[in-house]
Amino acid sequence: MRALVTGGAGFIGSNIVDELINRGHQVIVIDNESADENDRFYWNEKAKNYKYDICDYEKIEPLFKNVDYVFHLAAQSRIQPAIENPIRTVRVNCEGTTNILQASRKNKVKKVMYSSTSACYGLVNEPPLHEEMNTDCLNPYSVTKVGAEEICKMYTRLFGLKTVIFRYFNVYGKRQPTKGQYAPVIGLFKKQKDNGEPMTVVGDGLQTRDYTNVSDVVNANLSAAENNDVGNAEIMNIGVGRSYSVMDLVKLIGGDCIHIPPRIGESRHTLADISKANKLLGWNPKVNLNQWLKENKWE
Repeated sequence: MRALVTGGAGFIGSNIVDELINRGHQVIVIDNESADENDRFYWNEKAKNYKYDICDYEKIEPLFKNVDYVFHLAAQSRIQPAIENPIRTVRVNCEGTTNILQASRKNKVKKVMYSSTSACYGLVNEPPLHEEMNTDCLNPYSVTKVGAEEICKMYTRLFGLKTVIFRYFNVYGKRQPTKGQYAPVIGLFKKQKDNGEPMTVVGDGLQTRDYTNVSDVVNANLSAAENNDVGNAEIMNIGVGRSYSVMDLVKLIGGDCIHIPPRIGESRHTLADISKANKLLGWNPKVNLNQWLKENKWE
């Protein structure tokens, strides 16, 4: 396999790159190092690495020549920064995704795996959340990610480009971002505890999330690439099917906490129905959050 990974020096993308290379595949990475929440970027020296912006079509398009599979993770991927800068969010998540799909179409890529978000379910849907529910986008991030889902569907139906759409539920694990107040909560709590600081709990801390280990996300992506029966713009939840409140996390990690004001544009509860991914890919999550925290895998 010859694979191209956008956002391949970031959190999820770099884990996919490493696994592809471990399996003996050739890998091209595109990443412009724009994710503010990342403490560092992870470039695998065995890949062909390009510090390019996915919004620069003319620069990135030649890299898709002879590529078999594309894993598209590059995005403006945090809710609050997206609220602060909607223009940038629309450009990266919609225009950038269109560039990836068009370059893939032009170069006859076999399949594109697109990373979307469970934030699309919003407040109106009652958990467990499944893919047939109407979307309820509360912020520019979820609006643009769902918009890009529709662009994927269009490229599949109009142009015959095979795509798979994943809606991730709160990913954590190896290389998780820890920088700034909007970093994902597990990484942020880890950094605060390491620094001897209280964990900052948004609002009452009773909001719940379905926390998904990055290794399970990697497996879902590679399973989709290797499965010849998917590629018709199927949407699949990638979660665990169990939720924890933020206060549950505080108790599991251990330490002091303080409460900070609630944030606008965020869901109250998420819980994934993962039966579709299981049916189509034979995929099931392997990592338990509680056990992972106990083993203190804080890389």
